[in-house]
Amino acid sequence: MSGGALEALTAEIVACRRCPRLVEWRERAAREQVARFRGQEYWGRPVPGFGDPDARILVIGLAPAAHGGNRTGRIFTGDRSGDFLYASLHRCGLANQPTSVSADDGLRLSGVYVAAVNRCAPPGNRPTPQERDRCLPFLEHEIDTLDRLRAVVALGSYAWDGALRALRGLGHSVRPRPRFGHGAEAAVGPYTLLGAFHPSQQNTFTGKLTEPMLDAVFERAVRIAS
Repeated sequence: MSGGALEALTAEIVACRRCPRLVEWRERAAREQVARFRGQEYWGRPVPGFGDPDARILVIGLAPAAHGGNRTGRIFTGDRSGDFLYASLHRCGLANQPTSVSADDGLRLSGVYVAAVNRCAPPGNRPTPQERDRCLPFLEHEIDTLDRLRAVVALGSYAWDGALRALRGLGHSVRPRPRFGHGAEAAVGPYTLLGAFHPSQQNTFTGKLTEPMLDAVFERAVRIAS
């Protein structure tokens, strides 16, 4: 697998300004910093994928958080969702450490790559369908470039839908359309799509998603990938 292809894609993602509403929002969030991060230099640009170029597992989220990935420049980094996600990846042997606080904190992923359907932080975590569709080619290119990929883990229903759309764009579709659920599983072309509740505070604080629940999905992904 060519790491150079992912590097070229990363440069294309970071330079993207296709969605005026999202450009305005991500840059405003970077200027009008929340109190706990005041004085920090925000990334304020689209956030590329991150991980092992030889990944056999792809993890897909919704979009960067305004004061998480939009601040740090790395997906699922610097927010509570990322804390929950990377701790699980560490327990499952897919990350060298359980925390992710900044882009230069030494985190390394093994056998897994993490991305999102949308690469800019959206207002209210709600991209429009048009904003989703403008961004989907990036996800398609990542899937196509990760040529050892076998399992795709979608964090939440939005990511599940985005994964199915991206796979369909690559010529892999399935009928009837599989429904999202935690632990849901569907064969889509050469890939197995797995569903998991998103590790948002709304889900983790209420117990809708627990550590063992998320670990079980990644353990299943590891078995599929091997």
